[in-house]
Amino acid sequence: MARNQNFSQKVRSEQNLYEDIIIESMKIYGQDVYYLPRTIVNENTILGEDVASKFTNSYKIEMYLENTDGFDGEGDLFTKFGVEIRDEASFIVARKRWAQTVSSANNNITVLRPKEGDLIYLTLSNKLFEIMHVEHESPFYQLSNLPTYKMRCQLFEYTGEDLDTGIADINSIQSDFGYKSLLTMDSAGTTGGFTIGENITQTFTDGTILTGEVARWSDSDKILHLVNFGADDGAFHLPVVGRSVFGTSSFNITNVTAVSEELAASNNEQNTVFGTDQAVMSFLDFSETNPFGDVQ
Repeated sequence: MARNQNFSQKVRSEQNLYEDIIIESMKIYGQDVYYLPRTIVNENTILGEDVASKFTNSYKIEMYLENTDGFDGEGDLFTKFGVEIRDEASFIVARKRWAQTVSSANNNITVLRPKEGDLIYLTLSNKLFEIMHVEHESPFYQLSNLPTYKMRCQLFEYTGEDLDTGIADINSIQSDFGYKSLLTMDSAGTTGGFTIGENITQTFTDGTILTGEVARWSDSDKILHLVNFGADDGAFHLPVVGRSVFGTSSFNITNVTAVSEELAASNNEQNTVFGTDQAVMSFLDFSETNPFGDVQ
């Protein structure tokens, strides 16, 4: 027996009302977050990953944080490699509001729905979450339509990605925890200083050009903090002492007098202590020549 044709589950006015109620609820009970689309720089087509991805745009939109009693996931774990924070969260965004964001004039989002691999910055906790899965059928066709996207996310682990989002709190992750090259500059040639965010170039004797981004500049000690530096030959190079660098925005040209490296995330790892301390070295046994084979 066929269903009653006098009743319809696809009344457009009811669907619009349902969608508007969801949007209003999110504006009341939701959180303002920033959506950061991932830009693919050099994709590995074999493994399907992009090690050098970057995030150069951010879009403010309200989302509902489904977690009410705290973040999901395994929480804070104490492992032999240190403390790992494995927080997870679920965000819900209205499809209509997403479509409005995508259709705005200043939009650079190229997908019609939230995309796995993109980031969500939760201003409530100052945390970045990476989208792992987008569920597009929840709630399941209550009025024969799908008004929301549900995104299951994990806490993002920063591994040197370029963050130029226009949001200072997000960009500071790069300067505070990213790998940096510290250049001590000739004090005689630093008139005017360098501008945060500008690119710095140094040309080697063989013509190779090294480019880096200014994360910090100190007039007091003349130390230039560079992040996201790389050479046009694809190989890893450190800036060279005794050669000048050029600021593409400040037009400052200054000689490098010293170069050092810094990775704030590894300051507590004590690698230097374990490599030089004699008490530690005497404790470790390096006499085994085949640690993966049978004992002779």
